[in-house]
Amino acid sequence: MKEHLLNLDSLNINLGSGEMLVVNFILAFVMFGVALGIKVRTFKSIFKKPVPIILGLLLQWVALPALTCLLAIALNPIITPMIAIGMILVASCPGGNMSNFLSAFSKGNIELSVSMTAVTTLFASLITPLNFWFWGSHYCRFASIRNDIPTLDIPFDEMLSQIILILGFPIILGLIVSHYFPNVAKKLTKVTSVLSILLFVAMLLVSTTQVLSSFEQRWEVYAGILSALFVVIIHNATALGTGYFVAKIARVPVRDRRSLTIETGIQNSGLGLALLFNTSIFAPELWYNNGGMIIVTALWGIWHIVSGLTVSILFRRSPLA
Repeated sequence: MKEHLLNLDSLNINLGSGEMLVVNFILAFVMFGVALGIKVRTFKSIFKKPVPIILGLLLQWVALPALTCLLAIALNPIITPMIAIGMILVASCPGGNMSNFLSAFSKGNIELSVSMTAVTTLFASLITPLNFWFWGSHYCRFASIRNDIPTLDIPFDEMLSQIILILGFPIILGLIVSHYFPNVAKKLTKVTSVLSILLFVAMLLVSTTQVLSSFEQRWEVYAGILSALFVVIIHNATALGTGYFVAKIARVPVRDRRSLTIETGIQNSGLGLALLFNTSIFAPELWYNNGGMIIVTALWGIWHIVSGLTVSILFRRSPLA
């Protein structure tokens, strides 16, 4: 398995300036759409009973990155360092916008879901680079002991400034429109909610196509992709399971448990891809073999839709009481 994943790591995948501009635009548009749905009244009911959202933020910001680092260390004999770093990057991203739809479909607490997505997105400019730097550095130190990984510079300042640019401004604009022009925001939300998902899927397909086009032999495609998908499934199942069992142990209401499970398992992998393709953050001279990181991030974006829908259907068919 590790040999197949090394084939992914050996790839050097980069986008041209035009393609990178499209990726950033798509992500900015998605974040603008998320911000349109953020209302002050959404937070009021949640913060009257703050335990579920505090638990959710601890799951998203602490438990998931920490467990991902431990999982990467546990899988070290069969995965490559770049795959592991890609896993940590995904775990450091905020919640994905699809989680709100899935939470509603599963008869979960939609207000909690929207609040978690909003808070993790608003603070992503700080939390994402901090978690990636902290847990990525820990993993790198572990892997270096075994002479498994080159000396890598885990970016913080560059990632912070870039996330502020591609997340901060669209979110601020969305909040302004939502607050001062609620009727316009209501109309735009109907369009952006559907279009955001379509554009996000298109971005994932473009990224995956970039990876596939780098392979010369078909067996390398299947072996590498299937090996990476196996890792993604384990990682995503760990995230969903952590959200569910921690919420169950904490004895939060069933509707809250469903939303916490989905929020922990649905990550904004689009942000991860945008960061990976940005050469000012992941400089080619340091991250010259970035194929494994990109394919893991892209596969997560595809797989978490499948797993999220599956979990939502199971929840929907189960009684709330």
